[in-house]
Amino acid sequence: MPSTLSSIPSQAALQPVIDALIQARHQGRTTAAADCDRALSTADEAYAVQAAIADAFGWFDTRVPACWKSGGPNREAVLTHAPLPPAGVWRSPAAAGAFLFHQRGIEAEVALRLGRDVDQATAAGLDEASASALIDAMAVSIEVVDSRWQECMQAPPLMRLADLQCHGALVLGEWHPWQARDWAQQSCRVEIGDRAVVERRGTHPMGSPTWCLPAWLRHATRHGDVVPAGTVVTTGTWVGIQDAQAGERVLAVFEGIGAAQVQL
Repeated sequence: MPSTLSSIPSQAALQPVIDALIQARHQGRTTAAADCDRALSTADEAYAVQAAIADAFGWFDTRVPACWKSGGPNREAVLTHAPLPPAGVWRSPAAAGAFLFHQRGIEAEVALRLGRDVDQATAAGLDEASASALIDAMAVSIEVVDSRWQECMQAPPLMRLADLQCHGALVLGEWHPWQARDWAQQSCRVEIGDRAVVERRGTHPMGSPTWCLPAWLRHATRHGDVVPAGTVVTTGTWVGIQDAQAGERVLAVFEGIGAAQVQL
């Protein structure tokens, strides 16, 4: 993933954030977002930090990452996006093993897969319906929320965005052919260890997992890159963030779509 630092006027101001996140990942620890207070002032700067960290670790060997997260709290919000490191994208049933987590927040989601290439010109003209027509498959996904910031979800929004929007790992269930659904009636069940089962219906924060597609594709093509067929995006939690602990089994089931499972 190419770095965008050269296009950011305040590159020097970004360096403390870049250095803090790189060191935290190298050392397997968290660090204080407060130590970088006010270093970021725009989403573009946070995305530049994402790109710099990806470059530093060599996460992506193609111009466009193969897997993303995208979403927001509601349809009125500015949506945010993050490419996902491939080492933390697993097929269900998965086992985390010795994979390092500082937190283990569980989000049950629906992931979508592109069925054709999308270039910048195509992305510019998309709405939800036309973007949905580009999808060829869907799968249940579990995102494990984690952070390199000590403050985790209480860190400032731009700091969370710079840290891949608090991404830890992604578990993908079996792919099924895409079909339109009544998302307002879609049920979701999450089991974490021996805890009480969490069940929700029609609770996607934006009403449907396809709402984010136009914004995500415009973001992913903003430098003129083509997003290839087969690229995956996971699209927002139906159950908020549920706490989990090491050793617990997590199961997410979406009626009519499938399931995903991970042993933490």
